[in-house]
Amino acid sequence: MTGELVSASAEWRRYWPVVLASSIGFSFMSFMTPAAGVFMDPLARDFGWDRTQLSSGLAAAALISIVLSPFIGALIDRSGVRRIALPGLVLTTASICAFALASGSFVQWIVLWLVWGVFVLFVQSTLWSTAVAATFTKGRGLALGITMSGTALAQVIAPPLSNWLITHFGWRKAFVILGLGWGGVAFVLSVLFLRGKSAAATPGDRRAQKPAPASDVPGLTIAQAWRSVALWKVAIATFLILTATIAVVVHQFPILVEAGVSRESAAWLVSLSGIAGVAGKLITGTLVDRFHARWIGGLTLASTAIAWPLLMDGVATPALVVVGMMISGYAAGTKMQLCSYLTARYAGLRHYGAIFGVMTSMIALASAIGPLSAGVAHDAFGSYSPLLLTGVSISIVSGLIVLSLGAYPDWTPAVSDDGEGAPE
Repeated sequence: MTGELVSASAEWRRYWPVVLASSIGFSFMSFMTPAAGVFMDPLARDFGWDRTQLSSGLAAAALISIVLSPFIGALIDRSGVRRIALPGLVLTTASICAFALASGSFVQWIVLWLVWGVFVLFVQSTLWSTAVAATFTKGRGLALGITMSGTALAQVIAPPLSNWLITHFGWRKAFVILGLGWGGVAFVLSVLFLRGKSAAATPGDRRAQKPAPASDVPGLTIAQAWRSVALWKVAIATFLILTATIAVVVHQFPILVEAGVSRESAAWLVSLSGIAGVAGKLITGTLVDRFHARWIGGLTLASTAIAWPLLMDGVATPALVVVGMMISGYAAGTKMQLCSYLTARYAGLRHYGAIFGVMTSMIALASAIGPLSAGVAHDAFGSYSPLLLTGVSISIVSGLIVLSLGAYPDWTPAVSDDGEGAPE
């Protein structure tokens, strides 16, 4: 046990800059989701769009990710994180600034989201989780937890910052400031700290490491991954829970406003939810390094069944809204992290980028369906209650799927191409 603690400590002393750069990079990739709800009312006032139209851009962008994420993952496996991250950050920054050019044309609005959807692929979760998973062994759970805290960090900062920028500068300048400011910080950190294929280098270790051949890295082949029951369970549970979660995250600002919360208070409540998400990632990261992730993940995913009914119009009170947002934020903060961790444990690292790229496609499908379904449901029923009630059932089912996972495979010896030693 002492040796494990020393090894984990040594990893953190040497490689913490990789986690810092990856976390900020992931937050930049993520912030458009929680910020989207804050921009809805100003855009609706200027252009006369309804919630379905406003949500359809994010859904259109997600469709691109569904198709291309596995290919980007394979590209990361071959080229390394640095060669993908740096141009990806520049292009994503430019695409966010381009939203300031929105003219009221719905076709143009979809095109802007499609352009963003293409460029953001190069800085998606696969990139940052690959950098960290390939760098950390003993402390991988916590390292991935902090990296995936980028989404929660985005949720903490993006809503109040976006609301403040819109109030003082207008929504057009808000897009530009958010893109250049957030993207610039992520770019500088990536230039400084992402080195080599695994990104495993600190400022004092500038030589890029030569990656080991894929055949020497333990883990499943692509064919074996397609046959893995455990990975299919992870994918299905992730898709289900994130369909509901992303729908709530994108629409949570208008959900709160419709429940009687002021715009300013709603922005800070969403930020508070993000703080709970950071806590969720750190606590979960620590726990999965000590206990099997099926127990931690199953219970966490199911917990939103308690939170979401508390946000319903007619049920919500100030106290219940705070409780619901805290539970929802805590659980939301763990879902991408659990997916990346479970993928690494059940698939190994041999083709992690490509395999997690498929997981990212499932996440993208959830990103397409969730927010758009929420917008359609709201326009049809005049309320978010159907969305929140459906999320209760989804939370329970997803939690049970994760609880049904079996023991981790032992990746000490490499898995042979004939499938020997591969988990079912």
